[in-house]
Amino acid sequence: MEEFVDLLPCHQQERLLADLAGLESAAEAPELARRLRAFLFALAGRGFGGQAMTRLVSLFNDRLTERLIALTAHRHRLPPVDWCWLAMGSEGRHEQTFVSDQDNGLVFAATDQREADALRQLFLPFAQEVNQRLADCGFALCSGQIMAGNPAWCLSYDEWRECFIDWVRRPEPTALLNATIFFDLRPLCGQCELGERLRSLILALTTDTPAFQHLMVANALQASVPLNFRGSVAADGEGALDLKKSGSRIFVDAARIFALATGVRAVNTSERLREAGKLAGMTPAEIAAADAAFAHVLRLRLDQQLADRVGDEVAHRGFKPSSLHEVDTAILLESLRQARRLQQRLKLNYAL
Repeated sequence: MEEFVDLLPCHQQERLLADLAGLESAAEAPELARRLRAFLFALAGRGFGGQAMTRLVSLFNDRLTERLIALTAHRHRLPPVDWCWLAMGSEGRHEQTFVSDQDNGLVFAATDQREADALRQLFLPFAQEVNQRLADCGFALCSGQIMAGNPAWCLSYDEWRECFIDWVRRPEPTALLNATIFFDLRPLCGQCELGERLRSLILALTTDTPAFQHLMVANALQASVPLNFRGSVAADGEGALDLKKSGSRIFVDAARIFALATGVRAVNTSERLREAGKLAGMTPAEIAAADAAFAHVLRLRLDQQLADRVGDEVAHRGFKPSSLHEVDTAILLESLRQARRLQQRLKLNYAL
């Protein structure tokens, strides 16, 4: 985190970090989260790059989450076994914007299924309280229930292992959807070695299963790049564009596939592009162009959220390409062309 917080004004940096570290009551967390969000909104308005800003948002959210987990753990009689809180999705990738719901899970050590079932009942109240505390701080509960407080995602290491094996060896549409979230896991709090073991397991499975890689590619290619036959941005009937679904997702999906196919441990999209892109056949110039394009799309998403801000909340009015000036329009067009080139690279590598 230091490389990012060093960019902040010293007194604001020190005050926020001190307040996060010194938080002693979960009841005080929502007000601190509000202050933190206001500060990050103001910082985003100063022109930080897309990747730096989303990394910074995620890192401050990490600090708040870690503190809430610690405070909540003190309120529960947790069993004396190893456990780890897992961040997933955009949080796992350190790519959170100002509109992010919760994607998390919990892994714990158990010797057999009977013990796992008993331990789960002890961990669930703790995990559910953490989920609610996070919701109170503005991190919406996941509509798909991908949260540690859901018994389906509060699992022993062996249970997680069986899930991953099943998804990779017997992939179905649900498994491919799960891969876009769970395969971006990052250990956040607790005995992080448990989470790292899961990362190693995932990579061992995916690098050894070309059929699963092909299915991931086919699934990723379903996201169409919003360019029409004239090479212009193809907005919807209301002139709007979903910059997540039709923009950043394309870069995220391609980078994930490159990493899972080559065994690269990185979870962040930019790091995956740089480390796994070359192993996937991309030249340094292609990697740099794709990385810059992804950063620009993230920047536009953040700019839109700033424009849609109402108090501490972000409205969902949709991104209008027509609102851009000529230079930003040209950069957006080139960014979308880079997204299309990434998809072409996937087609070439997997003969699709």
